[in-house]
Order: sequence, then C-alpha cells, then structure tokens
Amino acid sequence: MLMRTDPFRDLDRLTQQVFGTPARPAVMPMDAWREGDEFYAELDLPGIDPESLDLDIERNVVTIKASRPELDPERSMIAAERTRGVFSRQLFLGENLDTDAIRADYRDGVLRLVIPVAEKAKPRKIEVTRNHDGHQAINA
Repeated sequence: MLMRTDPFRDLDRLTQQVFGTPARPAVMPMDAWREGDEFYAELDLPGIDPESLDLDIERNVVTIKASRPELDPERSMIAAERTRGVFSRQLFLGENLDTDAIRADYRDGVLRLVIPVAEKAKPRKIEVTRNHDGHQAINA
C-alpha cells in the first residue's frame, strides 16, 4: 500500500503539540473572572512541585514560572506529551488592580491568584454642596 505524506501537515501537528493553539494552549491554560471587588485567575499546573513555583511582579506584569523534572532517560517511554523543564507565563494586569495585595494558592494542581481591585478604582459617591455665594463645590 502506498501512503502519501505531507511534511507540512506533520510539522503543523508537531507545532500545535509543542506550542498549543489559541483555543488550547500547551502550557499553563488559564481561566480568569471577576467576583465583586476581586479578580481571579486559575492556571493548570498538574504535577508541579510547589517548591518549583516562582511568582514575580514588576509594575503590572505577573510572571509565573514553574518546572517539571526531565524524564528518566533509562525509561522506555510510550508517550511523553507533558511539558518538561522550566516554563513561564506572563499576565498583564490593568492599572485598576491592587498589585500589592495579590494572594496565591496552589492546590490539587491548580494555581489560584486573587487580585483585589484598587481602592482608587472602586465606585464611590461624590458629595455635592452649595456655597452661600451661589457657586457649587464638588467634594470627592
């Protein structure tokens, strides 16, 4: 039987497995949402040693780094699809978030970040007063 091969299709399939696609990222897939005055981000990091997790923040960018140990070269692997070595992801946060109060928790293979909304970004009431001379003053 003659089989036709398409080297570009194979290259595309390999690229998707290594780097993922926009619909299915290969490393650290994430869900993010807002509840009240807090934003949440959950990143899947199964099998990661919590000691290997490293979170840094600089201005409004959170960098998450993790590592999974290399496979034992003596093993005769049938499939090896999980990312190995050191990998990272950056989250760009808005200016309205309180980056000084970020909390992180790693449980059951999921890293959860809780990021509160900054006080200056929360809605507030503005008091309107009336001066005796007919001009209005607005105090925030």
